[in-house]
Amino acid sequence: MKILHPDGPPSDDEFFEYVGYAIECRRRVKEQMNKRKPDDEFALIDLSYFDASGHEVVVHCPETKGIAATLEPSRRRLSVAGNQAPIEVSTSIDPVVSAEEGAAPTPPAAGEDADEELQEQHFTINYGDVGHTYDTIIGPYLRGAKGVVIEDPYIRAQHQIANFVRFCETVVKTPTVRRIHLVTSTDDKTDVAFVSEKMDELKQSLLEIDVELTLELNQALHDREIRIDNGWIVKIGRGLDFYQRPDGWFAIGANDFSLRRCLETKVDVFQASSASERSVG
Repeated sequence: MKILHPDGPPSDDEFFEYVGYAIECRRRVKEQMNKRKPDDEFALIDLSYFDASGHEVVVHCPETKGIAATLEPSRRRLSVAGNQAPIEVSTSIDPVVSAEEGAAPTPPAAGEDADEELQEQHFTINYGDVGHTYDTIIGPYLRGAKGVVIEDPYIRAQHQIANFVRFCETVVKTPTVRRIHLVTSTDDKTDVAFVSEKMDELKQSLLEIDVELTLELNQALHDREIRIDNGWIVKIGRGLDFYQRPDGWFAIGANDFSLRRCLETKVDVFQASSASERSVG
């Protein structure tokens, strides 16, 4: 305060502006702790001060005001030592009961088809085709999945990272998914700092909806493959990067990928034949 006002005290308006900044910084810490802790220790996020007239002013972080993922995050169950039952810390996640306790399998949700109705597919996306998206190709086979591994050596350039974000958006539409593992590679031209920055941003975004993203570099990687822990494998010849560049960034198909023209590639969707193929790391 003396540095800002070396010649005298600040006005009331200036003082309360500084108080607001200080409380906002503290609130940011509480919000992050509230998202990461499995209990309610930091659930009372609101911080406030009383102005000169005695009115209470609650301070918010502008970017998270009203955002439920930050203010009321989903919480995982807490494990307890001994034979006690797990403590349920939120009703937003279905209770998990071990097989040893004699629990019956959870029935499919209403309107959800049985797994056997999904069929293996082998088809070609022709050059210039439209209507193919990650939702239409991969989405139906994510039913009941908890983890997904994607192997794609070309998640390096900005548009390739953007494609991976869209892939993650498809995956998290399945509420049971809790982890995504990316295996990729780099070369001498890769801007590693840029890729790392964007992946850290994506990791944080996924954490806010209780999904963990992990990355692994494999410089010998060549093939592309998506392995889902419910037993399905999806192979797209070109990996995620099978879209043509749009005619312009204000042209149809620039944002809606169901309208974006494709490059030619083969797609194979089939069931894993062994436990190793089902592994999601």
